[in-house]
Amino acid sequence: MNGNLSFWSLLWMYALILVPLGIFYYLRLGIIRDTLISLLRMTVQLLLVGLYLKYVFQLNNPFVSLGWVAMMLVVANRSILNKAGMQQRPFFWRSLAGVSASTLLAGGWFILVAIRPDPIFDARYVVPIIGMILGNSLRSNVLSVERFYSSIRKNEGEFMTYLMLGATLREATRPYLREAMKASVNPSVATMATMGIVSLPGMMTGQILGGAMPMEAIKYQIGIMICIFTSMTVAAMVNILLSMPVAFDAYQRLKPDVFR
Repeated sequence: MNGNLSFWSLLWMYALILVPLGIFYYLRLGIIRDTLISLLRMTVQLLLVGLYLKYVFQLNNPFVSLGWVAMMLVVANRSILNKAGMQQRPFFWRSLAGVSASTLLAGGWFILVAIRPDPIFDARYVVPIIGMILGNSLRSNVLSVERFYSSIRKNEGEFMTYLMLGATLREATRPYLREAMKASVNPSVATMATMGIVSLPGMMTGQILGGAMPMEAIKYQIGIMICIFTSMTVAAMVNILLSMPVAFDAYQRLKPDVFR
């Protein structure tokens, strides 16, 4: 027994999904079909990505790696806007700039300053690290943008009062910006506080299962968590600030077509 997960073993893992499906059926939640479709999509996408990354790692070409990173950023950006219920056209490029800047800042710092692999754009480091940072930042990005604009819409009277009393747009939106930022980073703050005691994070566990020494895996996990937290905080802030010029009209009122 070498600890590897064979395809036959993986099939047995699929049998485990019958447990939550049984609960969904008993409660008549109506999400069995969506769950099965999501499971199928995940399987197909991961298998295709696994095949693709095999050749990306073999080629180890910086342009191919950066092309893959660019595709991840675009797909993630579309997902953020969709899940936040925002219109794609007015916000797409501004949101992409925020997501890209924060992810590349944190990922670049980890790769170029901390790890410094040889070659410097080694695909085995660039693709997984950028992917982990981006994937873990998605939820906070969605939450911050959605919370910011939905709070202004729900408290429109209060917001307009700030403006009529002479506040600038930045001053009037600051309470909602604070609320959105707190909502987006609080879950990560709680996660970091309990990491290692309540939960063993994925990157560390994967490295240990792959044969790395625990202390080496822990150092990588600390580094990636700092990068993730930095990226999600910067992205949440920058995305809101960049979106504001197209979200409000000339009279500083929130446009009615901000949400889909």
